[in-house]
Amino acid sequence: MRFLSLLFGALLMTATAATAQPLPDDDRPAWRLVIHGGAGVIERARLTPEEDRAIRAALDLALQRGSEILARGGSALDAVETAVRVLEDDPHFNAGRGSVFTYQGTIEMDASIMDGRERAAGAVTGVTATRNPISLARRVMEGSPHVFLSREGADQFSIEQGLEQAPPGYFQTPERRRQLDELRARPSAEQFDVHLKYGTVGAVAMDGEGHMAAATSTGGLTGKRWGRIGDSPIIGAGTYADDRGCAVSATGAGEYFIRVGVAHEICAQIRARFQQRVRDAQASVPLDAEGTPTFMVHASEMALEPGDVQEIADGVIAEMAGLGGSGGVIVATPWGDGVYSFNTAGMYRGTASPGGRSVAIYGDER
Repeated sequence: MRFLSLLFGALLMTATAATAQPLPDDDRPAWRLVIHGGAGVIERARLTPEEDRAIRAALDLALQRGSEILARGGSALDAVETAVRVLEDDPHFNAGRGSVFTYQGTIEMDASIMDGRERAAGAVTGVTATRNPISLARRVMEGSPHVFLSREGADQFSIEQGLEQAPPGYFQTPERRRQLDELRARPSAEQFDVHLKYGTVGAVAMDGEGHMAAATSTGGLTGKRWGRIGDSPIIGAGTYADDRGCAVSATGAGEYFIRVGVAHEICAQIRARFQQRVRDAQASVPLDAEGTPTFMVHASEMALEPGDVQEIADGVIAEMAGLGGSGGVIVATPWGDGVYSFNTAGMYRGTASPGGRSVAIYGDER
């Protein structure tokens, strides 16, 4: 069963409490993909019917492309990169084409990707010309000795790696220019994009081998200054993947996600709860007269339920909100679960498994 290699690497001689029931492999999906396209003040009154349809279509296309990879036995890493590339190419989202402007009127993009198998990671910040920054982040992970490259160095590495470049005009859209002009027109104390939606995009996945991956890409905040970096390219804040726990991608007020270390915190709590469940099960096994356990079970029987994962994600988002932050996360687990958690009016989101695909935008949608 795949959970053994994922969470402990071998069969575990653990015992289950009397109420625990085995979870056969067919009770959970063979693979899972979850995506987001940003969170924030996303309300029905703020989107035209045409925008609503276009955004849903883009989310569904990203799910479709990523799902095709997983359905044919491809890797979670390929699936999340492919899904994010679809969203980077769509100007409705604040990543790649359609990225927001800095205060100086330039485009500076950030991205990160992580492979849960060995916790390999790659990240870039301040990228100005790479058409798909998420692919550059992956190239950093696989083709350099480093994890994190920035600005001119990241741009140079992208060119040396032969990744597709685009002129500034490719990334710029009239709507993003309008948002910058609106921001600049405010009093100086209000020239910070805290009231608009966060259009960061991301994807998390579990593949048929039980491996996890996460990817996040963004243009940052409208009107950002002084080389500001948010959580999206920071491993452990906006992106994290670990086969022993989960995969997480975040979107929102990056300063707060960094302070809490949201992505890693969720993963760490999932691991801790699972390990505690195993310990409790071990302690509950009756012993025979010679002190030998009377029965043995596998680690797969201790799988967390979706409600456990939801509770953990909600708790970390609440902690972040307690500091004043807003936003959300998507989470995929080695048990095939997919979870959203956000404290904003809405979050562009979607999930796919062998059972089908679904997308949502507003907070009152399932």
